Amino acid sequence: PPSVPPPPGPPARGSLSLHRAYLRSPLGLLRLGQLALGAAFWVTVAAHRYEGAAHFALFAAVLVWLLTLALFGLSLLGRWELVPWLGSRWLLTNLVHDLALGVGLYAAATGIMGHKARQRSYCNLPGYSQHCLYGAYLSASICGGITACLYLFSGLYCLSRRWRDQRDII
Repeated sequence: PPSVPPPPGPPARGSLSLHRAYLRSPLGLLRLGQLALGAAFWVTVAAHRYEGAAHFALFAAVLVWLLTLALFGLSLLGRWELVPWLGSRWLLTNLVHDLALGVGLYAAATGIMGHKARQRSYCNLPGYSQHCLYGAYLSASICGGITACLYLFSGLYCLSRRWRDQRDII
């Protein structure tokens, strides 16, 4: 019997290359800052003993950081069209991520860590001999506040592009 030819394979995709224009754009630079300061926030919290609401702050920071890493990676490689449904709305996806998740969760995490730093402010006195978490909580609070501002700036950047009826992130 004659052999049947195999079915055609999936269409070949181009090779992976960096989308350098994105890396030099305001959004790309803001994403790098968000990733660096977000990592500083959650590493500072995770490296010290934490309890209570700090668990939520750590969860929120890691969740937003991982989502930001995914957005950054897909945007840097120019592969956002691979994300079903969201890829065709990439500017809106970045906008919602920045304003709802980034600003919202980092503001909450910053408030939690600021409150914990205020609760531990007594141990910042000279001569206090016990282990003090005030510095760690204050550092995390400062990193979280700056990170929330970076998410606000990137959200406003995406919003301004949307208002100008632009559909791309660059």
